[in-house]
Amino acid sequence: MQTFSYDQLYQFTFEMLTKIGCPEADAKIGTEVLLSADLRGVDSHGVARLSGYVRLWEKGRINAKPNIHVSYETPSTAVVDGDGGLGLVVAPFAMKVAIEKAKNVGTGWVSVKNSNHYGIAGYHAMMALEHDMIGISLTNASPLVAPTFSRERLLGTNPISVAIPAKNQPPFVADMATTTAANGKLEILQRKGLDTPTGWVQDKDGSPTTSANGVKDGGALLPLGGDREHGSHKGYALGAIVDIFSAVLSGANYGPWVPPFVAFLDPLPNLVGEGIGHFFGAMRVDAFRPADEFKSHMDNWITRFRSATPTRGNEKVLIPGDPERELEAIRKSDGIPLLDPVVKDLTELGERFGVKF
Repeated sequence: MQTFSYDQLYQFTFEMLTKIGCPEADAKIGTEVLLSADLRGVDSHGVARLSGYVRLWEKGRINAKPNIHVSYETPSTAVVDGDGGLGLVVAPFAMKVAIEKAKNVGTGWVSVKNSNHYGIAGYHAMMALEHDMIGISLTNASPLVAPTFSRERLLGTNPISVAIPAKNQPPFVADMATTTAANGKLEILQRKGLDTPTGWVQDKDGSPTTSANGVKDGGALLPLGGDREHGSHKGYALGAIVDIFSAVLSGANYGPWVPPFVAFLDPLPNLVGEGIGHFFGAMRVDAFRPADEFKSHMDNWITRFRSATPTRGNEKVLIPGDPERELEAIRKSDGIPLLDPVVKDLTELGERFGVKF
């Protein structure tokens, strides 16, 4: 394990994105989105994924200079065509469209097609906070998840994020996969040589396994809940909703047709749509009640929940967003730790492109 400053990782990532042809403005926003994951402790979605994006670009599956544009719209809705661009760049563009529509008519809803992996869902939802808006961010992803009772992998980890502003308290920020665990957590366990907890993965025959390589060996991630007795049908339903909002609504690929993130696997033939899909929402708080009044009550809500009596062995009750916010403060001052395999990967990537890591 080695620790790097935010500025070190920012400079390397920015230079790498410009090396593959991204305009400086796109490289800047892409770097910010990627590193927001490392700052907030979502290590699986940060710089550890940079080489994955580069490999997709090398395979011609990412357009470094996309013409991102609105292809259809009404006063409160839009479809954004990402033109095969980095999801790290496409998603902020689409969220800005949602925010502008909310400014004009109270709410904005944007579905996206022809995009790629967009980093952490929370970054995009949180863009709404500075405008006194509630932000919503969804995306579908590579099919690694078996619906309840299925052996087949038909859904992605399909995260949901909702960011809600408060007044004096930090905002409420939920950011979660609709699986028991995100695939990135498996990648981290693989690098550490550790097994998974029970309920994360099933093997190729549909039986429970604790192997961190279970998905690589033909198995599948499990929906939130793990099995039917623990509510996996609810996780399955949530993942399905994300898939439909993100892709069936926009014209992106859905279900088993979503292109894989890994470059060594080719997309299926006869795709049903264009690229990966996302969905964004922005709701102006004052379209419902005065923003200051709402935020004062959010402060009250947060304070009351934080003051709940904790169960034995636990120090306090947390609000969604607390762990990430606390870790962000630490990593901004103390640096961002990277596992040795990630450091090796990034060092080799830099050597290939003449960028010092």
